[in-house]
Amino acid sequence: MVFSWRGGPDSRRLLLSLWLFTIWEAGSGQLHYSVPEEAKHGTFVGRIAQDLGLELAELVPRLFRVASKDRGDLLEVNLQNGILFVNSRIDREALCGRSEECSIHLEVIVDRPLQVFHVEVEVRDINDNPPVFSVKEQKLYISESRMLDSRFLLEGASDADIGANSIVTYRLDSNDYFTLIVNSKNEENKQVELVLRKSLDREDAPEHKLLLTATDGGKPELTGSVQLLVTVLDVNDNAPTFQQSEYEVRILENSDNGTTVIRLNASDRDEGTNSAISYSFNRLVPSMVLEQFSIDTDTGEIIIQGNLDFEQVNVYKIRVDATDKGHPPMAGHCTVLVKVLDENDNVPQVTLTSLSLPVREDAALGTVIALISVSDLDSGANGQVTCSLTPHVPFKLVSTFKNYYSLVLDSALDRETTADYKVVVTARDGGSPSLWATASVSVEVADVNDNAPAFAQPEYTVFVKENNPPGAHIFTVSATDADVQENALVSYSLVERRVGERLLSSFVSVHAESGKVFALQPLDHEELELLQLQVSARDAGVPALGSNVTLQVFVLDENDNAPTLLLSGTEGLGSMATDLIPKSVSAGQVVAKVRAVDSDSGYNAWLSYELQPSVGPRSPFRVGLYTGEISTTRALDELDAPRQRLLVLVKDHGEPALTATATVLVSLVESNQVPKASSQASGRSSVPEVSLVDVNVYLIIAICAVSSLLVLTLLLYTALRCSATPTDGACAPGKPVLVCSSAVGSWSYSQQRRQRVCSGEGPPKADLMAFSPSLPPRPGSEVIGEVQDLNVDHGFQVSPFILRNI
Repeated sequence: MVFSWRGGPDSRRLLLSLWLFTIWEAGSGQLHYSVPEEAKHGTFVGRIAQDLGLELAELVPRLFRVASKDRGDLLEVNLQNGILFVNSRIDREALCGRSEECSIHLEVIVDRPLQVFHVEVEVRDINDNPPVFSVKEQKLYISESRMLDSRFLLEGASDADIGANSIVTYRLDSNDYFTLIVNSKNEENKQVELVLRKSLDREDAPEHKLLLTATDGGKPELTGSVQLLVTVLDVNDNAPTFQQSEYEVRILENSDNGTTVIRLNASDRDEGTNSAISYSFNRLVPSMVLEQFSIDTDTGEIIIQGNLDFEQVNVYKIRVDATDKGHPPMAGHCTVLVKVLDENDNVPQVTLTSLSLPVREDAALGTVIALISVSDLDSGANGQVTCSLTPHVPFKLVSTFKNYYSLVLDSALDRETTADYKVVVTARDGGSPSLWATASVSVEVADVNDNAPAFAQPEYTVFVKENNPPGAHIFTVSATDADVQENALVSYSLVERRVGERLLSSFVSVHAESGKVFALQPLDHEELELLQLQVSARDAGVPALGSNVTLQVFVLDENDNAPTLLLSGTEGLGSMATDLIPKSVSAGQVVAKVRAVDSDSGYNAWLSYELQPSVGPRSPFRVGLYTGEISTTRALDELDAPRQRLLVLVKDHGEPALTATATVLVSLVESNQVPKASSQASGRSSVPEVSLVDVNVYLIIAICAVSSLLVLTLLLYTALRCSATPTDGACAPGKPVLVCSSAVGSWSYSQQRRQRVCSGEGPPKADLMAFSPSLPPRPGSEVIGEVQDLNVDHGFQVSPFILRNI
């Protein structure tokens, strides 16, 4: 064949281009690029000119251009550098929908000579679409009489993305009435159901607003939500109810058509037409169930109408509605779980009998808790059942006979640690696959009285002011018991003993229920400085357990005793005394002494003396502030009255201060008329003042040294005693007790106290006491040392001390 052509130069050029294009197309491939959707304008896609083997300089002269059948404006080529870039927004979902593959086909055309290239740009999916519900609000109408575990199908969400970006999970906001169940057939088919967990009451809450949230699987994940508006219908009737909410049926895979799987029986408490029930499959039942089973609307029988194949489907979950003929009609629901068995078609049965509950926590090891029997309708290995316990509990199974077991106690129980156990018995047969069943029993541990009441600390220290009102509340003890009920019911009582000649119960009492301690009578610091008592706490168990706590009750001193005068002289009676002094007495001579004591302690017993009313500058007498010594201030002369009456005021340092007055009658007589004893006293007083001062200085230094040593010894003893554990023998014989009964912490100054420091039996204890100087020792006391303020004018004020037995 001969081909001839007649035409001009342009025609020849076009023919040459078509020839060259045909040659390139026959031997060339196709370019492939990828770009994520929603890429920004100018995003780099590929060096298309370089990949096609074109020179940059010839792109414009050869009329380089890109064409697309889909969307020509999505991608563009920069003719300066030959780069393919994103020209406008690419939406994969709008371009390809939910197709797994999505790409843009480009045709690249150049002239002179004419060439056509094919370029495919894959558009990759990103998670740019959240899950979307078809409506903003889903409305459900639920009767208030609906049974628990009722299920309501919800419309799920859809996601325009693909792959992992479209995987959707659901979450329901927290509420008391509904939970969410998602049945996943596959990732594309998820059945979302709302399950009723708490009975509805329209009068309480006529509607419920729930938020259903769907979340996709992209990164970052996106969410969508829909408002669920549940309206509770107010009706005065009852929906049909099944005996069980779920029925489980097992049937062999070779069962004949027409075989009855189960006959359901629902009841309605209403009357008339409201109790007439018709049975039907729920509208949410999948089509494969309708193909295999049918239900009799009158009898509730589920019948096989298809060929059951264990290898295809071994479990059918059928939701059955029982609807009455009321207005409006009410429906009850149940689920029938049909298990298609291949060979081993019977599960073991577990029965718990003869339960010995509850179990005492002191039960002996080996105590039988329950009897367990297991059975399996199969034979051979499929009927051989073994039992086990889960989880780890202080019990074990002991085989007593074939398929009979005893649940016995294996380790000691302690109710205070674990009050009850949930014991799960698992029975498993030997089939392949093995079938098993479980039975659970809750074993409650009964309490026994094995814990005594306990106090927070073994001893308490209580401070009570004396002269308290009768029945005053001074302290409250409290004990706790780890047991329960009557074993933890604590009552309080006083541990009776004698305090001197009296019973402890005459001083204090304890309220049996509250543990409050009351003082039955006013306490007297001068009689009882420390009252030690024990309170017993006992529970109501059998036998009762108890414990004791010690109370150290310190009675604090108050200034309730006025100074008592002890007058002595030439002649004295009551608060008045007379004294004869020679007219020739010199200045500074002690002519008389006022003696007084105070039954209180501390500052309340610290006494001072002063003349009342204040004498004038011509008065020949003065009294020592703390000694009570009356001395002359000058030599007597003829102008002084021969008989003078001195009124001395004795005052303690309590708040308020208490006082006493003493009258001293001083008679001036001639020297030969003074009794011998007075003469001796005068002779002693005539010792030179300088010598007397020297003696005082030495005495003061000695007393200060002895007092300091005594104070350090007493402080050390107090610290050792406070750190020791208190015992009932705290008042043991021979142990000295330092008593600081003053509210300000001063040493006791009383010289008249005769009570025991500890309110118990035993020999007397040593006590640090004070007395006024120059006071003769009283009968029954032993004077250890005595210091007098011999020269008050020099400013020496040494507190005198005496250590005596009380």
